[in-house]
This record gives sequence, structure tokens and C-alpha cells, in this order.
Amino acid sequence: MKVGIITVSDKGSQGLREDLSGPAIKDAICRDTPWRVSSTAIIPDEKDQISAQIIEMADQEGCDLIFTTGGTGLSPRDVTPEATRAVVDREIPGIAEAMRMGSMKNKKSAILSRAIAGTRGKSLMINLPGSPRAVKECLEIIMPVIAHALEVLQKGSAECGND
Repeated sequence: MKVGIITVSDKGSQGLREDLSGPAIKDAICRDTPWRVSSTAIIPDEKDQISAQIIEMADQEGCDLIFTTGGTGLSPRDVTPEATRAVVDREIPGIAEAMRMGSMKNKKSAILSRAIAGTRGKSLMINLPGSPRAVKECLEIIMPVIAHALEVLQKGSAECGND
């Protein structure tokens, strides 16, 4: 399973801020799954660059799972959901809804997240928040269903009716 991580941060892409969220994703993936991170990038909050990076990881690099971190808030520079929406084939609203509702138990402002999730071909894309704490929290919420989602997406079917 190939995993890509895209950190979206103006300051991070300029070397003015250390990326802590991307490594938090990598640590969770490598600790909790047999999957490995095969590609990472730190890019500015620019819609075209975000979309291009998602396309590269999905189409050229063949990443099965792509996480973005950052750019999901209300700031005018937060354009990750729009960039993701521009390149996905289908959205999966339940993933983002679960992250918002689960995170809201600890931080009421989590409901303001505009994160989305979706598919492009056989790749799954998920927008995560930009804070390491929020990343860990969201991954705890969604990781129990990600393997099943990827199995259905990549194989075309899975035994869903036996649960």
C-alpha cells in the first residue's frame, strides 16, 4: 500500500515553519498499519499546486492513499478542499463528517473544518487539519474503515453484507 502525504503550508513551503503534521501522519501510518509512506511534499496554499500534487501522487506515482494536511479552515488562503474537489471523481462525505463530529467532542471549533474526502481512480484522498493533535485525533476516527474503503475501491467489491 503506497501512501502519499501533502503538507499545505505557505510558511512550511518557504522553510519558515517546521512541518509537524506530515510527520504525525507518517508516524501513525507506520505505527498502526503495514503500509508505508512512499511520497511526501510540502507546498504553498495555492489551489493549482495542490491539485497538481494530488494528481501526480495518484496518477503518476500510483499512491493508493493520499492525505493532505492543512488548508481546511476559514482563512482566505485555505483552499485545500477546493483543490481536492477539483480533481476527485467522487466525494465520500461520511469520512469528513465523522472527523468533524468526532473532533468536535474535544474542540467545538472542529465543526468549522471544510475538509473533504474522495476518490480519483483507485486512489483515496483525505483532507486532514493542519495541527498535529488534530491529525492524530482524526486518524484515530477514520483509520478503522480505511482498509475496507481501499479494498472496495481497488477490487471493486468486498463482503459488506456480512457485518
